[in-house]
Amino acid sequence: MSNLHLDTWLLRHLQVALASLGRLCRAPLATLMTTAVIGIALALPTGMHVALSNIQQLAGGWDGAATLSLFLKQEVKEQQAMQLANRLRAHPQLAKVQLIDPDLALEEFQRLSGFKGALQALERNPLPTVLVVEPHQQQSTPEAAEALMAELNQLAEVDFTQLDLQWVRRFHAITEIARRGVMVIGLLLGLAVLLIIGNTIRLEIQNRKSEIEITKLIGGTDAFIRRPFLYNGLWYGLSGGIFAWLLVTLSLWTLSEPVERLAGLYQSEFDLSAIDCQTLGLLLLGSTLLGLFGSWIAVGRHLSSIEPN
Repeated sequence: MSNLHLDTWLLRHLQVALASLGRLCRAPLATLMTTAVIGIALALPTGMHVALSNIQQLAGGWDGAATLSLFLKQEVKEQQAMQLANRLRAHPQLAKVQLIDPDLALEEFQRLSGFKGALQALERNPLPTVLVVEPHQQQSTPEAAEALMAELNQLAEVDFTQLDLQWVRRFHAITEIARRGVMVIGLLLGLAVLLIIGNTIRLEIQNRKSEIEITKLIGGTDAFIRRPFLYNGLWYGLSGGIFAWLLVTLSLWTLSEPVERLAGLYQSEFDLSAIDCQTLGLLLLGSTLLGLFGSWIAVGRHLSSIEPN
């Protein structure tokens, strides 16, 4: 295709796209109602996805993450424990290493347990030195955490390791169920958006039946007649995606203040995260493709049935 033909082709598509947008703007109430329905349908899975991301972010700051406790042997001295902690801080899979001194641990246990008198009767401190290590987020799955625990248990200074795998497995099972639930709801509501746009385009084809018949009489091809309806679907899908983004953003803004107050009561700095650029891009791309596909199906089914008498 030559540059001239390409420029002409692009110009015609631009003209049809702007003409379709102008036609929708001339019926603002009907367009707004259709856009709102599409936006509400898309806002539900989008909002659930953002909520799940915030829950995972909140859980990442809990002690319930895949944290391992390394109980060192009694003969390991303080200097050796510090050297081991420094070695583990350089481990590529570990994000944080904390050394718990046995004397400080015993003092805290005496203060919190209520057995201070009985513990003071002990001849020596029975508590070992403990290293609390926290793996990176990608290493917090049950399988990765269990493999890491087996690796650290082989260290010469380590007596045994402890990991609450039950909590890790439960949390990942819950988030996996929630993630799949969001996918199912997203697919169902995506199908609903297809039906909404398809029905809207079908009604528009019926309303412009006389115009289509005249266009066919003067030699207009199906591709020429189909083009404005496809752009109508594109604009419906894109505007519905923008409407969904506004709904989710407004909802997060409404919830941000009470969530911040609640987090402050628990001495937490947690803050609701808004829709990131990647999620927004996928939302707008997906809604636009749904609009195009829905209009393509409607035009393919109903345009061929209209023929000039």
